[in-house]
Amino acid sequence: MEIGSGGTRSRATRSRPEAPSAPAPAPASTSRQSASPSLGAFQQFFATASVPCPYVPGRAERKLVVELTGRTAPVFFDELSRAGFRRSHHFAYRPACRSCAACVPVRIAVERFVHTRSTRRVRNLNAGAPNGRNGGALVGRLLAPCATVEQFELFAAYQRSRHRDSDMAAMSYDDYRGMVEDSAVRTAIVELRTPEGALAAVSLIDRLDDGISAVYSFYDPTHHRRSLGTWCILWLVEECRRAGLAYVYLGYWIAESPKMAYKARFPALERLADGSWIPFVRG
Repeated sequence: MEIGSGGTRSRATRSRPEAPSAPAPAPASTSRQSASPSLGAFQQFFATASVPCPYVPGRAERKLVVELTGRTAPVFFDELSRAGFRRSHHFAYRPACRSCAACVPVRIAVERFVHTRSTRRVRNLNAGAPNGRNGGALVGRLLAPCATVEQFELFAAYQRSRHRDSDMAAMSYDDYRGMVEDSAVRTAIVELRTPEGALAAVSLIDRLDDGISAVYSFYDPTHHRRSLGTWCILWLVEECRRAGLAYVYLGYWIAESPKMAYKARFPALERLADGSWIPFVRG
């Protein structure tokens, strides 16, 4: 299985475990700590073999991986997310590169989030008057993690337009279905539709005890003016506010990768540094 290397397509030849690692890392400090003891002590972590980095040319990528199984998987993944882990299928992972620390876990602190001029423009384009410019307001729905042919067709169009040379561009419907449905945690799908009912964007998310983890988003590449990638994240911020949740976890910010550097544009961003979440300062 390929874990987090520019895609979630099942592949048996990459990211193979090298050897058991040290015990699980302690959860990062946060304003909401679990009252129960860490479940990491009962899990086995593995380090993958090094492979070429898909984000920074000339560097090697290596990950710390643990399988998510059983009834305790959702609670365990809550802890792992606070420690900077991400999920692909039934596995959680985080970078463990020997000579690189370019991947920085980031999240949006919902309570401190205030729109900038740029994000306000995107909100107005997508959540404005139903009969307004640019096709009207989009309607979002939170759904069970069930793949559909309609979603896959949008996914394939997005990959052809934005990531033609990536592994994900070659994914079949079965691959896509596995990405959506192969989960041991609280996974869900967000569909954003036009007033006429056309599917405009989709977000695969994991629901956590303190927020939402944005796993992967894709959208109709013909809707250029809507900035749908940004709107997918802003919609999750609003969903967290509605649900009383504190954070939207965005994965890794990588300054040297245009695919990942955009995350620094979001207000109220925090980064994980030395086991603690602190305000994001670009430097």
